[in-house]
Amino acid sequence: MTAVLTSPLAPARPRLRSATARRLTRIRAVVVGLDVVTLGLAALVAVAVKFGFATWPPADVDRVTGVPLLDFGWVLPVWLGALALAGAWSSRTLARGGEELKALLRGSLAGAGVVAMAAYLVDYDMSRGYFALTWGIGTTGLLLERYAVRRVVARLRRGHRLVNRMVVVGDAVAVSELGAALARQPELGYRIVGACVEGSAPSFPVPVLGRPGAAVETCREQDADTLLIANGSFSSSLDLRRLGWELEDTDIDLVVVPNLIDVAGPRIRLRPVAGLPFVHVDPPQVARALRWGKAVFDRVGAALLLLVFAPLLLAVAAAVKLDDGGPVLYRHRRIGLDGREFGLWKFRSMVPDAAARHAALVGAHAATPLLFKLPADPRVTRVGAVLRRWSLDELPQLLNVLAGQMSLVGPRPQVAEEVACYSPAMHRRLRVRPGMTGLWQVSGRAELSAAEAERLDLSYVENWSMTSDLAILARTARAVVRGEGAF
Repeated sequence: MTAVLTSPLAPARPRLRSATARRLTRIRAVVVGLDVVTLGLAALVAVAVKFGFATWPPADVDRVTGVPLLDFGWVLPVWLGALALAGAWSSRTLARGGEELKALLRGSLAGAGVVAMAAYLVDYDMSRGYFALTWGIGTTGLLLERYAVRRVVARLRRGHRLVNRMVVVGDAVAVSELGAALARQPELGYRIVGACVEGSAPSFPVPVLGRPGAAVETCREQDADTLLIANGSFSSSLDLRRLGWELEDTDIDLVVVPNLIDVAGPRIRLRPVAGLPFVHVDPPQVARALRWGKAVFDRVGAALLLLVFAPLLLAVAAAVKLDDGGPVLYRHRRIGLDGREFGLWKFRSMVPDAAARHAALVGAHAATPLLFKLPADPRVTRVGAVLRRWSLDELPQLLNVLAGQMSLVGPRPQVAEEVACYSPAMHRRLRVRPGMTGLWQVSGRAELSAAEAERLDLSYVENWSMTSDLAILARTARAVVRGEGAF
């Protein structure tokens, strides 16, 4: 192995910043300004709600004018300081979804605690109602403002105008896996511009730019923001330490990626032991997905949705009946929890003899029955095309959820012929109740390949949490409204 450094005392070079880092600094400055404006507006709205602006100045001039001018004059810096300490403006959390959300909530709660404690200790007279309104409106405003910023940043990243350029060090297999994982979500803004691998490398989507010993120099040449260390990079920890020494004079981030593809963050805990970073991985969360809490949530949610959608259900039923006079509902045999068969209810969206024509269509398109879909299926009726476009044909499955045969969220139930094509790993999806919607439905729906759908279903089963269910339900509503990937 070629040493990364000839000497740990090598002279430092001028610190360099990439174009992406400079753009991100400008975006961070804009976000700080937006946060200040958002919190200032929250204070004014709280004054209006609490004291009213019907007459100005109000009768209690000193107290009311003191709220925005005096109270918020010292509250705002405390709140902003708490956000900064929580990492709300850090490049590692800015526009990063869940991490940014946690930083905002931590900062806002910490700021509220500091203000409340300070007011109590010095016996400062502050309206409790105004305090609660300001923090409630301000935190909500911050979350909405940052959501809008994330949408803008995601669009910039998808357009390759704000990408984090990465050089990967590792063996060919690790580089390929990382490249595929990052390519699935371009909105995250990570782009592999090259790889440094030892020995000969087979052809894969990123160019091989050198050997691991030349990784830092390669990052300089490629104007990279991040050096990603994957499996098979270095034979000893000393080589990795030397790599960190050489990165001291740069703004290049050093990231070490363990070989844990599709393992969710809550299952991973890092604990230093004897100078070694021990990565603890919790076991798969399959058993938790079958506990009573999820079952209660499913059945109560299904009952409420049936009540809300009752007029829509009646209208859809009438449209299906008037279209061709056939039956309104369609009951299809599917495989559910632990391989048990059940009858899945749907509004009929195909001609009555659709099942008899299925085998002929599969053969005509030389396709596998697993996840077989056609963008222009000749069996779909006129009304059925509209129902499928907006996923209205799936609404009767709320009855299956009430019966305990399905869940609101989970892998989609499939027919026995499809289950017969399962790989050994794919059988793990049968260890949870099938769902009306799932992770792959909100990640592309029918546009995804069978292999990608399998990966997402297994990821859901292995990493289940109630938070992920709520997030999938929210993303489902957005995907249905947009009609993304449905046919």
